[in-house]
Amino acid sequence: MSYKQLKTYQSAVIIYDFTVAFCRKYRSYWSNLSYRTTDQMIQAARSGKQNIVEGSTERASKKAEIKLLGVARASLQELLEDYEDFLRQNGMRRWDKEAKEAKEARALVYRSDWSYWSYRSYLGDPGKAANAMICLINQTNYLLDRQIKSLKEKFLKEGGWTEQMYRERLKRRRKNQNESKNSSARAD
Repeated sequence: MSYKQLKTYQSAVIIYDFTVAFCRKYRSYWSNLSYRTTDQMIQAARSGKQNIVEGSTERASKKAEIKLLGVARASLQELLEDYEDFLRQNGMRRWDKEAKEAKEARALVYRSDWSYWSYRSYLGDPGKAANAMICLINQTNYLLDRQIKSLKEKFLKEGGWTEQMYRERLKRRRKNQNESKNSSARAD
């Protein structure tokens, strides 16, 4: 499966694109800290996306994949904090998990046409925009946690690339030894 088919990657792309648009539109809310804060938000969103890509390539070992998905998770958690800070510092309400608006935002991921455009309407209001991203980041972090857990279980069961190569090397060594014994036995 390509990383582009992963729900975590698709979510991270939306989070990154939305964060870029959000930071451009609402930079003035941070006054003199605007460039530094918004740049860090954009970089955290980008890091979340890029680490999913890097971890999901065929060349990454299971150990590296787990580590990189953990970095993606940490980057998105950092971004989540930035959105929460934005709401708090600007006296805006954070949606309760059970609020109608939060449920509507969380339901967007189940739409068949789910994309960045599913969230675009939230950009008209800074409080709604930040809350919508908080919902999506929480959903993505939940999926990343499950993905990491699954990879860890697979790693514990099957081992990593190095261990698999070692087992294969032993298997070939035994096969060669058996072939050697069989050749010697035939020669006698």
